[in-house]
Order: sequence, then structure tokens, then C-alpha cells
Amino acid sequence: MAISIRRVQTPEALPFLLELIGLLQDSVDNGASVGFLPPLAAAEATHFWQDVLDAVQADHRILLLATDETQVIGSVQLDLVEKPNGRHRAEVMKLLVHSRARRQGLGRQLMQALEEQARQHQRSTLVLDTLQGEPSELLYQSLGYVAVGAIPQFARVGNGALEPTVIYYKLLED
Repeated sequence: MAISIRRVQTPEALPFLLELIGLLQDSVDNGASVGFLPPLAAAEATHFWQDVLDAVQADHRILLLATDETQVIGSVQLDLVEKPNGRHRAEVMKLLVHSRARRQGLGRQLMQALEEQARQHQRSTLVLDTLQGEPSELLYQSLGYVAVGAIPQFARVGNGALEPTVIYYKLLED
């Protein structure tokens, strides 16, 4: 399967809106803790992507899409800190991989492409959070992200339980 990862601006992303909505629904409905609870309604997913595209349009969010021959199968975002004392930082947000494309290295490819975007935008400190004990922790650790600590009872998951999240950072080298 040939996969393409590219940065998209808002006008380029609009034709993919229905696929992005489906990607978010698939991710949430298959256990991804990205701020939503299953089942994720299309209207809620649409509102989320409209907010993302507004942030991309405002030029403080980078959106990367991964596509195969037929559809969008992954995405990740980099939110660029705009505060004067933080223009060297960015937050990694919403790494999504469609359930049919998981465990094939796509998450790693998206993260590596995102780190390259961070370097191009002179961002040397990246931060992210993820649910403790999730497979994503192993991915981030293997990419050199360092756990700072866990916040207990941070996120509600699909079964209603409150679970801890772990905060990670990575200092990028030139």
C-alpha cells in the first residue's frame, strides 16, 4: 500500500472533510482517547474539524494527512505556541490512525513527519499527553519522548472510568 504524508492548508483539506470526520469517528469508536467519548456523532466530529481548519487557517496549527490509494488513513497536528516566550515550543495533538491501518508503522511515520515540520518552524521543544498504559506510550517512548509525570483521573474513557494521562516532552536536535 503506497502511503503519502503531507501538510495541508485549509483549502486543500476541505475536500477531505468527510474522510476526516470518519477518521475521527473510527479512532474514537475504536478506543482512542482524543477528547471524545464513543459513539462519536458526526456533528461533533464536524465541529472539531471545523475548529482545526480554523486554527490551520490562522497559521498556528499544522495539519498532516496520511492517505493511501483510496482515503485518509491518518492525521496528526502540531499547535505552534504563539506567546513571545514560547515560540520555540509546540504541542503534538490528535495523532489518529484509522483502525484498518494500525500496527503498520503509520503513527511513527506521522510523528517523524511532524517533527520535521517542527524543525522547519524553529520549534525545539515538543509536548504531548496520552492515556497511561496505552500503546501510544510505547510509540512516543521509542521516538525519544520523555515522561514528565502522570495526572490521575484526567480523562474519562468509554466505560465511564477516569484514567490517568502522562505528559511527555522531546527536545529536538538540529
